[in-house]
Amino acid sequence: MILRDIIDTYILGGRPVSSRSVAKHSEHQLSAATIRNVMADLEEAGLLAQPHTSAGRVPTPSAYRLYVESLMPETKLEPSERRYIEEILRDADEQGDNMVETAANLLSDMSKNAAVMLIPAVGDTVLKAVDFVPVAERRVLCVVVSSTGFVDNVVVEIEQPLPRAELVRIANLVNDRFAGLTLRAIRDRLLQMMAEDRARVDQHLSQAIDLARRAVEQSEAASVMVKGTSCLLGQPELSDVLRIRRMLDAFADKARLVSLLNKCLAGEGVRMFVGEDSELTSELGFSLVATGYGDGLQAMGTLGILGPSRMEYARVISLVHFLGRTLSETLRSATRT
Repeated sequence: MILRDIIDTYILGGRPVSSRSVAKHSEHQLSAATIRNVMADLEEAGLLAQPHTSAGRVPTPSAYRLYVESLMPETKLEPSERRYIEEILRDADEQGDNMVETAANLLSDMSKNAAVMLIPAVGDTVLKAVDFVPVAERRVLCVVVSSTGFVDNVVVEIEQPLPRAELVRIANLVNDRFAGLTLRAIRDRLLQMMAEDRARVDQHLSQAIDLARRAVEQSEAASVMVKGTSCLLGQPELSDVLRIRRMLDAFADKARLVSLLNKCLAGEGVRMFVGEDSELTSELGFSLVATGYGDGLQAMGTLGILGPSRMEYARVISLVHFLGRTLSETLRSATRT
């Protein structure tokens, strides 16, 4: 009971909690001396830490983990919040916007923390349309749109300049022949066609094969999106420039973020990383609450909230769970249509 009270108080205020402040809660019906003894026992058990000799106590990563597993009150999003999330994602689907970016913005705005999204490798998504746009004499921007709203832009070098009208014809050819297939399947089909004599006869087809192959091959790796970094700058944990710089450097290390988020792809439900659970959370003193999302056929990515370990876990977990489930349902609906 005392540990839960300390964690709740610290989450709200961000300051070390003293025995005196705990004793003010009349429901404990314990003396300050008894509470001090309990806090000492909790510190010895590795659940509390004392930043300074004269300061109160703060929860440790082990305390946060115990709190989430057995002490945290069950919290659900308000019906108005659930409706808001559903409407925003539905509108993003209807307008053809990137639903993943919309979901990331929702996570950040509603949690006041940073949102991180693992976006699937474009090769794993189903092609809806492709467009080729000239950006320089020998450079072409390939815009790939998947059936679930993912958009990927890749610039490729070409051997000879192609006018816009020619690129439109090539894009139409690719869309007619390959829409509805995953980009990785398209790549395999293209490589097979390149080995066949008939692919060399049709100049348009040959150019389409070459452009599409290069675009897909440059988009094989999964990527990560970070939204709402500015939300963290007002947190007491980031009150000095060195900690801010360390956080920004960590967010810029996409490979490490991808590695951490990949751990949430397998299995169901919400996962939590705090303290020594990962190199990144240990280094920053952060926690990650994340879950996977998909289109009903396959796991596609991960969405989560990343911020100082002093976060409102009950709300954050409810938000991540509901948004992950709603995004998956919206993607599944988009795939069917």
